Amino acid sequence: MTEKQDIPLWEVFIRPRNGLAHRHCGSLHAADSKMALQAARDVYTRRGEGLSVWVIPSDKIIASDPQDRDEFFDPSDDKIYRHPNFYNIPDDVGHM
Repeated sequence: MTEKQDIPLWEVFIRPRNGLAHRHCGSLHAADSKMALQAARDVYTRRGEGLSVWVIPSDKIIASDPQDRDEFFDPSDDKIYRHPNFYNIPDDVGHM
């Protein structure tokens, strides 16, 4: 039998029926993408709460280091045009 460390770890993201974005809901082990998708459906959408499922191999996710927060995010502070403070968004636009 294959040991657990030989089976890839997958991160599962679910888009809820009432949501606009996928949210991370957990991890699971599966041999391939098809099995990961089926397992994610079975484990994380048992009550029909999902509209869409993404599975991503955990080793493919690249993340910033929290210790590098100041230098990594600092350059955005001087770009005030990136913040929507200067735009009037009509109420009928909805989610934006």
